[in-house]
Amino acid sequence: MAPTKRDRERIEKLTAALEAECGPAPDSAGVEIVRAPGRVNLIGDHTEYNEGFVLPAAIGLETWLAFRRRSDGHVRMAEIDSRERCSFWIDDLAPGRGVAVAGTVTARAARPSARWTDYVAGTAWSLREAAVPIRGFDGVFDSAIPIRSGLGPAAALELASALALLGGAGILAGPALAALAQRAELEYVGVNCGIADQFACAAGRQGKALLLDCRSLDTRYVALPFGLRVVVCDTGANSELPISVYDTRRAECARAVALLAERIPGLCSLRDLDVRSLRRYRTLLPENVARRAEHVISENARVVAATAALASGDLDELGRLFVESHDSLRDRYEVSSPALDAMVEVARSVPGVVAARMTGSGYGGCTANLVLADAVPALRAAVSREYARRTGLRGRAYPVTIVDGAGSLVTA
Repeated sequence: MAPTKRDRERIEKLTAALEAECGPAPDSAGVEIVRAPGRVNLIGDHTEYNEGFVLPAAIGLETWLAFRRRSDGHVRMAEIDSRERCSFWIDDLAPGRGVAVAGTVTARAARPSARWTDYVAGTAWSLREAAVPIRGFDGVFDSAIPIRSGLGPAAALELASALALLGGAGILAGPALAALAQRAELEYVGVNCGIADQFACAAGRQGKALLLDCRSLDTRYVALPFGLRVVVCDTGANSELPISVYDTRRAECARAVALLAERIPGLCSLRDLDVRSLRRYRTLLPENVARRAEHVISENARVVAATAALASGDLDELGRLFVESHDSLRDRYEVSSPALDAMVEVARSVPGVVAARMTGSGYGGCTANLVLADAVPALRAAVSREYARRTGLRGRAYPVTIVDGAGSLVTA
């Protein structure tokens, strides 16, 4: 991927920061740049841990990492804005052991309970445990992905770190690299995540959304209709779904499966449950558990239908599906918030906004919007004016490009 003029300015900034952090480069050590995108989930939330379907796209809000290879297993890395640093030997890593951290500014974390350093160290540990040949590096990173936005900042940092540990080489295919990054988050960081974020970050394709089957990891790419833009609207609400609520929702889904498995042979997850069976046995479930199951079943169907609507250019159908998805997340899964609801309502009031819904785990963060290109300025104006009036929050609407998955930049 060749950099633009703006990219080169960013490369120069990263290169200067690397030299300031780690000293002048030895003659044999050149600076390399890797990038990893964030992602927006167009539709399909809280389906991935139920082995269902999601429809994400890799976006041009990215994490960039400048590094120099080392001949040993030592990693030194710094975040360019906070100047917080971590240092560790790859062979010394173990879950729960932690790494050396320096710096006086609080680091931006992808989860409330984890530091960015955990994701870097966890990725190194995961690759080492899989016997993938890696070595240390000196590096600095910069990210344009808003934290706690639901746009995949942790996955981007994991993928960028993995590429640096691999020396910028693409010796692992995207799905394999995504699986190792997910293992880092599950077993080292201790976040009970699915694979959708890492997969979209690793396997994204320019101009196309990615239909992912979270059980089989089968994929299908689908292009957006001509003239349709993806616009992310950040609510400015910094809260994200509490881990306790996330774990409760997962447990409620698991309970639905356990209660119905005796009556429905072969039921392994909510992916295997259809609407007819749920209606037939609904009285066996507590009301809250039934509502969670209803969301997952209907959301899986919406993801498949939205993929078909994108492929055919059926904008009316996309709008209807996004409305149903947001309403289901709000009413059945109960993970929306007043800020998210207000942002969606503001977007839907703007002519030319085809579809709008919350995206991510919920309680804060962003909405995903499909917008006709000439309506983007009107949406941005409405968010600046009307959303602020309704909520007192400073929201932001920005169009995002759909880009390729993580990889190296050619700096020459």
